[in-house]
Amino acid sequence: MIPSDVIPQSEEGYLDGQLIVAMPGMLDDRFSRAVIYMCAHSADGAMGIIVNQPATNIRFPELLVQLDIISEGQGIHLPHRAEDIVVLRGGPVETGRGFVLHSADFFIENSTLPIDEGISLTATLDILKAIASGSGPESAVLALGYAGWAPGQLETEIQQNGWLNCPADSEIIFDTPSEAKYERCLRKLGVDPSMLSSEAGHA
Repeated sequence: MIPSDVIPQSEEGYLDGQLIVAMPGMLDDRFSRAVIYMCAHSADGAMGIIVNQPATNIRFPELLVQLDIISEGQGIHLPHRAEDIVVLRGGPVETGRGFVLHSADFFIENSTLPIDEGISLTATLDILKAIASGSGPESAVLALGYAGWAPGQLETEIQQNGWLNCPADSEIIFDTPSEAKYERCLRKLGVDPSMLSSEAGHA
């Protein structure tokens, strides 16, 4: 179950289900060139997953072993989809916790949060077990940690040209190499990455 203190209750007119893209002038190194999928955004704050920063020190099969979902030797028997799942650094908050962004063809009652038509979020071990057994979602990424904002904080950062926002699509999240997502989002907005300066931006 995803605790309510992690997921603000969303309302109309906010950015959940969209991508936000860090501007070149982003002062926080943790979010340099970050592309973040917004899982929830409301007057109570915001929560999102960085989708273009791979975790360099761990692979998905190793994580399944660490969590006792599979034994040491079972990694070679994992379904191909499980082997290919990217482990991401999802953000600086609760980095020991796993959050799975996945296609909407998988749902666990009281555990899965549908975010938009094509993308859901599940943060229980059950989805990892399902993926390991071949019965998980068609597409998924696993993020360790998340990005969180206090009430009004994200709005202020956007007004200060810290972020651009663009519509999300599952192809960018699941099927685009991590290193290409930043430029792909900018081009989707009609922005030439080479033309950006730290002063550019829109709210």
